[in-house]
Amino acid sequence: MKKYFLVVGLTLLAFASDAQVLISILLGDKLNTGKIEFGLEGGANFSTIKNLTGANTLTGFNLGFYFDFKLKHPQWMFNTGVIVKSPMGAEGLPLYSLNNDHLDSVFKGGSVTRKIRYFNVPLMMKYTFKNNLFAKGGVQLGLRYKAFDEFINTVKDEEDLHYKIKTKDQFHPIDAGLAIGIGYRLMKGSGMNLGFQYYHGLADIEVADVNAKQFNRVMYVTAGIPIGKKPKKPKSE
Repeated sequence: MKKYFLVVGLTLLAFASDAQVLISILLGDKLNTGKIEFGLEGGANFSTIKNLTGANTLTGFNLGFYFDFKLKHPQWMFNTGVIVKSPMGAEGLPLYSLNNDHLDSVFKGGSVTRKIRYFNVPLMMKYTFKNNLFAKGGVQLGLRYKAFDEFINTVKDEEDLHYKIKTKDQFHPIDAGLAIGIGYRLMKGSGMNLGFQYYHGLADIEVADVNAKQFNRVMYVTAGIPIGKKPKKPKSE
């Protein structure tokens, strides 16, 4: 029972600081048991915002940790964790006025990149096939903690110009939607996880409903590494 409280505690602590990922590494051998597998997960994500005019795919990096809770049936698990870093949003958005003639002139001909950062918690059922392929599906909840628009313009013979404005209050603090994924487990089912995961947001992210409702869409490409897991002992003949 103490180990389950430790799992919950670490999940909550992850919301406070990225340093908790380091703590998780140090405690990995305490978290991996016969019924729980703990590990770090990271990779690339490709996001956009549905119904946002001019939205192009934004590429970013994700980092977090996962837990696989083994169920009575050996091929079924409950998969969860926290994606600590995972910028959502879109790039290539049309410019809008900054209410400053100088800035509007400087960024004329440029574009806007919108970034919304969440702590994301997937809650999924995971099924592992005998060939070490796996599939999972469920829901994902997100807590928005930062958002900004970055104005970008390329000036000839000079570095790109950047200007950020905070937009946190323009978006709802909670995001939610469906998540599905597939992957493969290396080393005959005891090594690294390689996977693809898709998030289909169902909650309108924008506070002001002036435009059509907007939803997050994200594709994750990830690699998961068990931390502190002891290798399987070879069977004695």
